[in-house]
Amino acid sequence: MSDADVCIIGSGAGAGPVARQLAQAGFNVVVLEKGPHFTQQDYYKDELACCLRSVYTPNLRNERHVIEDYAGKAADGHYKWSSQSTADSGWDFWNGNVVGGSSNFMSGFFYRLKPQDFRLLSEFGPIAGANLVDWPISYEDLEPYYTMVEQVVGVSGHFQPHPFAEPRSTPDFPYPPTTEHVVSRLIDDACTKLQFHSLRTPRAILSQAISPQRRSCEYSGYCGSYGCASGAKGSSREALLNDAVHTGHCRILAKCKVNRLLSDSSGKATAAEYVDAHGVTHQLSARIFVVACQAVETARLLLLSTGPKHPQGLGNNHGQVGRNLVFSAGGSGYGDLVYHELTPQLVEQLKLRGPFVNRGLQDWYFIDDKQFGARAKGGTIDFLLRHPNAVNRANQLKWDNQDKLLWGSALKQKLKKEFTESLSVRYEVFCDWLPTDDCFVSLDPKVKDKWGVPVAKIRIGYHDHDLKVGQYLSDKAKQVLQAMGTKNIRGDVSGSPPQNLQAGGCRFGKDPATSVLDPQCRIHDAPNVFVSDGSWMPTGGSVPYTWTIYANAFRVADIIKRQL
Repeated sequence: MSDADVCIIGSGAGAGPVARQLAQAGFNVVVLEKGPHFTQQDYYKDELACCLRSVYTPNLRNERHVIEDYAGKAADGHYKWSSQSTADSGWDFWNGNVVGGSSNFMSGFFYRLKPQDFRLLSEFGPIAGANLVDWPISYEDLEPYYTMVEQVVGVSGHFQPHPFAEPRSTPDFPYPPTTEHVVSRLIDDACTKLQFHSLRTPRAILSQAISPQRRSCEYSGYCGSYGCASGAKGSSREALLNDAVHTGHCRILAKCKVNRLLSDSSGKATAAEYVDAHGVTHQLSARIFVVACQAVETARLLLLSTGPKHPQGLGNNHGQVGRNLVFSAGGSGYGDLVYHELTPQLVEQLKLRGPFVNRGLQDWYFIDDKQFGARAKGGTIDFLLRHPNAVNRANQLKWDNQDKLLWGSALKQKLKKEFTESLSVRYEVFCDWLPTDDCFVSLDPKVKDKWGVPVAKIRIGYHDHDLKVGQYLSDKAKQVLQAMGTKNIRGDVSGSPPQNLQAGGCRFGKDPATSVLDPQCRIHDAPNVFVSDGSWMPTGGSVPYTWTIYANAFRVADIIKRQL
């Protein structure tokens, strides 16, 4: 007799839909989450907790990663690599180790993938050095689940037809757009002048209350990187796990760190071995296991889970676990609306903080430009306001032009000028991080966490094509800033990965020799183990991943229901 029908490891975007759907169907679900269980009342706007202290993520002295980065080229032309523990560098790859995972701290920019994203190889052809494949499912397979996310999680917006719009089964979003900042109008005017298609960005943030627990957005100005105190943000915890627990069929065990999955001689997983908050080791048996720890940690857990039929790790008999890790390529930039150049009326409107910009561009989601030689995959540009967090801003401003450290009144005056003389309009570029042999997860042979378990080593090599596409889109974004009349326009494109946008590492496919999961996101040679976070994605698309992870997790929930 198993302890549960389903054991889910992790509690973020890949876990919430599975827990909710299975619990509501009457199955006994247990969620094992390494982090604490915070609630709305815990998510006040503490800049120190967010950005200087490890309140929502592990302390790197206790739990770290090893990052393997470029270190130049060897004489034979191959890249050299250098490794450094994040405990030494401070480069934090943890995202929201709490119940609900990093979905608690997302900005909620929700874009669907487009049909062409599911067949990147056949649509655009091979790229030397990139491990491109078509997906084993289509956009049509996922579309009903995108719609389900809109309704269940709660997506606010207004659908606008445009040249690259993806098909929809419903005419519009279930909730009207959130309140918009005056900058939105300035972006619209600039795009009209440039003949670009300014689009409202859908947000997983409620514009109106749907229950006493999920109120409408309160427009505090502290959204991205912060937990939501009103329940408006569609985090896994708020929108899904609370519903699962309410059924009486789902238990969430917080501060329980899973070290490995045990498996039998047939290859099936039999139990999750975990350590509780008191350091006591337990085993939890289940009929089905779902791994949803975010891409890096999911690969690490599977590599640690050796067994009679899995000597190299669960699902790793063909050496594919951890391979083809992807992040989101692109970059960001700013332009400043200088107050003394504007009318007093507009300045007063610009000083209002809280409403969202909610504007994006997808005019170059597919690029027809001779500099690329042939039709190429492009991406998305999103506009937003620079975060009001004064602690972060002070850290960015604490060095002067001569690399001298500023402090005291000099730093205060610089901060005052930053907040009172202009408003920074920011853009972000999202484009494909092409999967390569130089971006993957392995186990570090020396470094261990506080439980004595090997940590993940992450090689973060990127493809040069990512930078070319990112720069193309960045230049377009700067045109908009220029047409808006902003000054001091700057921006850059980087090969450094955004740690909060992880996918791949356990790609799905039909051939066990080249994929970890089958098209149902079930491990090929472990028929009762599913992976439902972004690890299954062979390519990431040119949008933030969360909506697609949510949608696929609802699909996986239906598959598991049928299997049970």
